[in-house]
Amino acid sequence: MSLRRQAVAFFENLHKDLGIEKSLANLKLLVTALADHKFAGHAERIVKKCADEIFPDEEICNELIRGWCNDLKLDDARRLAGEIVRGGFELGTPAYNSILDCICRLCRMKDPVRMKQEAEKFLAEMEEDSISRNAETFKVLIYNLCKIRKTEDALSLFRRMGEWNCSPDAETYLVLIRSLYQAARVSEGDEMITWMRSAGFGNALDRKAYYGFIKILCGIERVDHAMKVFRLMKGYGHAPGIKTYDLLIGKLAEHNQVDRANALFKEAKARGVPVVPKVYRLNPRVVKKKEKKVKKRETLPEKMKKKRRRLKRLRLSFVRKPKSMRRLI
Repeated sequence: MSLRRQAVAFFENLHKDLGIEKSLANLKLLVTALADHKFAGHAERIVKKCADEIFPDEEICNELIRGWCNDLKLDDARRLAGEIVRGGFELGTPAYNSILDCICRLCRMKDPVRMKQEAEKFLAEMEEDSISRNAETFKVLIYNLCKIRKTEDALSLFRRMGEWNCSPDAETYLVLIRSLYQAARVSEGDEMITWMRSAGFGNALDRKAYYGFIKILCGIERVDHAMKVFRLMKGYGHAPGIKTYDLLIGKLAEHNQVDRANALFKEAKARGVPVVPKVYRLNPRVVKKKEKKVKKRETLPEKMKKKRRRLKRLRLSFVRKPKSMRRLI
């Protein structure tokens, strides 16, 4: 028997096996777990089966829609949303955010160009249904725009969040920082880190977050800036691990910065990080190739100029010859 069926069977036999009455809290736990693991069909069936004993609330309805959206079953999510509304429930912003995220993810897979258009169409539906946007709505849009490298559009949304009295959370800042670094807009990425700290989310900038930034910068061959972020990481008291040291030492060696790589290796050893010496290949793009001297082809004006000089030299040599030679000529 699969784990999902075991979980459903365990819930159904709570009273019979353990003498525990089924409750709304227990049902919420089961539905949330099934939704997280993309088993929305099982979750919907168990909720409908228990509807006579335990009447579902708004939170369970939101979780069911989230489950269908996690599984990218947009038609089922919309069908269930219609059933919930017809049943007298009011769907909140979380359910709409789940559907919006599903729409964006499907567009990313099939046609990224249409994502912005489809998202705006759904946002118009939200306004018609009197559903206000919240910080999670903007987070969904910003995340998906960054995924298709629409960093400027994501930044525009970020700046407009105040119009809906919304403030970005730590995850929104991290997504934008990563996207800015990926787009090689490193100074703006550094500025976003400063804004994130000013907003009170400095705790979210942990060792894992800094390693992600360094990995992106090394991936786009901005090794010097990666070292700057590395120093910033140490400055805020985050001890780098073996993955960070290995990545930076390797990149410095590939970029023919052997002295810096050796210094970083010694630093890691002094800190007790178990780094191991390795052989690295030099990046061929870094090595300066000797320029081959190619004989330049003369243009017509250059040829005429050279010819005039040659004729002039001949005339001068003729004038300087002795008179006896001239007679002979």
